[in-house]
Amino acid sequence: MNAALFLGLDIGTSGCRVIAIDASGTPVAQHGVSLPAPIQRDKTIEQDAEIWWQAVVQVLTRLFAKIDPGQIKAISSDATSGTVLLCDCDGQPLHPALMYNDTRAFAEAARIRKIAPHGAAAVTSASSGLAKLLWLQKQNFSHQARYFLHQADWIAAKLSDRFGFSDVNNSLKSGYDVQNQCWPDWLDALKVKRDWLPRVSPPGSPLAPVSADMTQYFGLNKDCLMVTGTTDSTAAFLATGARQPGDAVTTLGSTLVLKIISQQPVAVAEYGIYSQPLPDLSPSPNSELRWLCGGASNSGGAVLRQYFSDAQMADMQARLDPDRPTGLDYYPLPRRGERFPINDPDLAPRLTPRPEDDVQFFQGVLEALARIEKTGYDRLQQAGAPKPTCVHTSGGGSQNSAWRKIREQLMQIPVLTATQTEAAYGAALLAKRGWHNTQ
Repeated sequence: MNAALFLGLDIGTSGCRVIAIDASGTPVAQHGVSLPAPIQRDKTIEQDAEIWWQAVVQVLTRLFAKIDPGQIKAISSDATSGTVLLCDCDGQPLHPALMYNDTRAFAEAARIRKIAPHGAAAVTSASSGLAKLLWLQKQNFSHQARYFLHQADWIAAKLSDRFGFSDVNNSLKSGYDVQNQCWPDWLDALKVKRDWLPRVSPPGSPLAPVSADMTQYFGLNKDCLMVTGTTDSTAAFLATGARQPGDAVTTLGSTLVLKIISQQPVAVAEYGIYSQPLPDLSPSPNSELRWLCGGASNSGGAVLRQYFSDAQMADMQARLDPDRPTGLDYYPLPRRGERFPINDPDLAPRLTPRPEDDVQFFQGVLEALARIEKTGYDRLQQAGAPKPTCVHTSGGGSQNSAWRKIREQLMQIPVLTATQTEAAYGAALLAKRGWHNTQ
């Protein structure tokens, strides 16, 4: 009898990826394709949702050329947090999707800040799902609208033909009250159209069987289950294996993102610190809710790529000397402005003096990133999160052993390289969890 497999779909900022894992969590097959860049005009950043769907079809078709689709027991998807769209009663998008970093709804965000209660830091920015929903309500097509959906919701609905459902993590930035498990009453003061809002479940909850049309198209088992997903950053966190309070994950991508598991939520809107529930991956539901607290600096890999190619950085890694600090006092930013752990929209990049030796300059920037990381975890601790007991590393910097040593020396805690870092792997774990909870 063929072994059970579980599939995770990740629709990220630059690509779509799928991973199939077995019951032990071992990856057995994966595939990915690139996505074109969204269309950007000043604060407006949009993408046709059909691009995502064609990418999903492409990666699934290629994956099922490697494995038997009949082995897939469950599927879950993750996608970018805050990417939203309105659909009609048939699930057809009524406009190009508003991407996660679209900030056109600045006037709506100002309204939200006047009404949202203290602690609702996730909804106060112009890029939040709630600000975008208020903007969408004012557009001409709103009379045709039936569903307000997040990117991961729409992909799950396309596979299951069940529109109008979401998960806790994606819904948080759209105003969902996680602690009371409801869409809160204060949304009425903003005149939010409640009949558009999705029904919300925890990530990893059984949603519905994959639709008959999709089952036939891909050759899936008729009992293949669609499971509620999560955001891409949460899925990537799950992939690392961090599970206990005090476990932290630092992701060095274009930006530097810090997250830590806490037993209580923390929120500081001033620094963009907010908390979301940590999906429970245990075989049976755990009554103790744990939280994922975090913040994101504007510093990160984007700064490094302004000066060096990936090949140059790989070549220089072996020549770094963590035991001999450079003494360079840098604060690397791609442009003016920082949000966390310093909140200063006018903070200028500080990358001088630059030594003639590129390796020295490279090490100086890495040392600065480590200082920002430590200050960030200190800031989270001041807000009420626990002190990190260990830090898992994911993203482009995870394989840099010298940077890891620099960070260990500074933070005085173990810095680990995550075995798995793909968000699609975290989504596959949710699919496995959802299926096991139906057995």
